[in-house]
Amino acid sequence: MSSVPDGKKLVRSSSGLRMVPENGAFNSPFSLDEPQWVPDKECPRCMQCDTKFDFIRRKHHCRRCGRCFCDKCCSKKVALPRMCFVDPVRQCAECSLVSQKEVEFYDKQLKVLLAGGTFVVTLGTSDKSETMTCRLSNNHRYLFLDGESHFEVELSRISSMQILTDGTSPGEEDIHTYTSLLDSHCISEGGTSRASGMLLHYKPMGSLDAQQLQMEAAEDKKVASLWLAAMHKAAKLLHEARDQ
Repeated sequence: MSSVPDGKKLVRSSSGLRMVPENGAFNSPFSLDEPQWVPDKECPRCMQCDTKFDFIRRKHHCRRCGRCFCDKCCSKKVALPRMCFVDPVRQCAECSLVSQKEVEFYDKQLKVLLAGGTFVVTLGTSDKSETMTCRLSNNHRYLFLDGESHFEVELSRISSMQILTDGTSPGEEDIHTYTSLLDSHCISEGGTSRASGMLLHYKPMGSLDAQQLQMEAAEDKKVASLWLAAMHKAAKLLHEARDQ
């Protein structure tokens, strides 16, 4: 599945031009669908300041949430990479703040994930480890691990993720856990220690049994730590996408 071409096409929607995968089934897991716009007839007033719309006060729809606002409450045009827009699009004040934070992920952390880091990888309960480069695939759907061997982990099949941090005796306070990227009800964040490893549980394609994958920073620990921190941010976006 990871070998599916990453071709893209330019499409026009009511919100603007978008560059989307040719096969919609292979969208990035970080992407969001365009919202349904609140029908004009259902919003005689701005949904933020309650100003009544008339011939002079025109209504505008936020491209991220689809709600209806006056020009004053929906004047900012901000990049929205999670919806694949080519140019910045009009968003309400609340949505524009969220989108601005996500732009940092696309500009910084996502590039780190694509570049990869070097780790000592242990699969399952094996006592054998292998030094491998781990990177995010170009379509953002897989983790590629390359060394003497090669295997892939599909992000959508990860059931749990733990980012481990440096500590003299790792314990509960040294673990940042996303109990499930898709179903988590509990997220713990915080701490200032450098990320040093990651523990994943995932279900390989065609299997119902979870497989454990442990990764520990190797060689350039600074690069590995930055990669793990970026993965932590990616997991947070995937978790929050459940409610968007």
